[in-house]
Amino acid sequence: MIETVFYAASIVALVSTVMALTRAHVTHALIYLILSLLAVAVIFFLLGAPFAAALQVLIYAGAIMVLFVFVAMMLNLGEAGEARERQWMGFRTWIVPSILAALLLAELLIAIKLGGEQTSGQSVSPKEVGLSLYGPYVLAVEIAAMLLLSALTGAYHVARAFRAPNQEGPS
Repeated sequence: MIETVFYAASIVALVSTVMALTRAHVTHALIYLILSLLAVAVIFFLLGAPFAAALQVLIYAGAIMVLFVFVAMMLNLGEAGEARERQWMGFRTWIVPSILAALLLAELLIAIKLGGEQTSGQSVSPKEVGLSLYGPYVLAVEIAAMLLLSALTGAYHVARAFRAPNQEGPS
């Protein structure tokens, strides 16, 4: 049964990733990307790594996606952009992501009900993960943080450069 849930989560991850890559609208792509990240979290959980699954949900599906939504909001180009966003929020926009999210929820509930056994070698506490990340790899973590900050700043300046002079927006 766990294998079936694993393969179903894998299919959801693949389909939602392909959908995220092929969407023309940023909002749709972000919704599918969030679903893909949640599916990967289910896969981590099934592989016996609940801490990695929790980090996947909190950091990637939570914090990084908020950053992406912030950048997408920053790229909004006035009233035409607002009209497009209102049109995107219709019922049809949410059908496929809702079905995929419901499938992931059902998979997670099945995994929790049937699970309990870990398939990895040993359990690792959050303290051990933190010590290993911020011990010898503190420079790499700080460089990754600076890279994300520079990407956000670059996206802001690119969006400002392409904004028409007569449109108002955040300065």
